[in-house]
Amino acid sequence: MSEEIYFSVDVESAGPIPGTYSMLSFGACVVGNPKETFYAELKPISAAFVPEALKISGFDLKKLETDGTAWILKVSETKKPIFVGFNGTYDWQFINWYFISFCGSNPFGFGGIDIKSYYMGLAGLKWSKTTSSQLPPEFQPDVPQTHNALDDAIAQASIFLKMLKKRSND
Repeated sequence: MSEEIYFSVDVESAGPIPGTYSMLSFGACVVGNPKETFYAELKPISAAFVPEALKISGFDLKKLETDGTAWILKVSETKKPIFVGFNGTYDWQFINWYFISFCGSNPFGFGGIDIKSYYMGLAGLKWSKTTSSQLPPEFQPDVPQTHNALDDAIAQASIFLKMLKKRSND
């Protein structure tokens, strides 16, 4: 697989770490093709939760159900799927832990792209200046971020695509 395909991924969880806390939902879309999407709400693996986390996402742990993972490989075809996330280290820990724990392997392999880090290098800024609210207008998302994993994955995909285009034009 020499060609790459970027998947913007966002996670909503019941707390700060996988294993102890559940990933409640995840959304993904293909960067550059925001209509190619996947969204799943997952059955909790524990009763542990941080009240603020559930307040942000609006989930009720008792109503969640599980879904599958084949979508990434189907959409990728012969291309290598690359994980992309805004503050990707947070989302990556859940995605990697869940895929390895419940599916045996992670279709993204062992790494991904963090949009905040990418922007830090692109703009020559300190980490503290890379929050989404500090992005200049040229990199603001095309759609609002709502704390719905799919909405946020689509928003993050638009941010990353704009950064890729900026880098290509420089």
